[in-house]
Amino acid sequence: MAKKDEKITLDPKEFAAAVLGGNAQRPDEENKLYIKRQLTLYLEATLLAQDFNHLEESQFDMAKAKQREDVLSKIIEHRYH
Repeated sequence: MAKKDEKITLDPKEFAAAVLGGNAQRPDEENKLYIKRQLTLYLEATLLAQDFNHLEESQFDMAKAKQREDVLSKIIEHRYH
């Protein structure tokens, strides 16, 4: 498990490949339909991983900003009280 101050990032291509690995062709499915379904799944998985990484980055930045604010508040509190 990641520490509180460590970002979790996904490699979009690796993530999409892993998703595809669990998506077998159905016995009665035509190759063309299967390929289209795989392509759609690959693109959706890639975009989802990218969205996750952007969200993780913004959450990490917000957490760091909050930590800086807390430290500054404590410094000010000790200095003026």
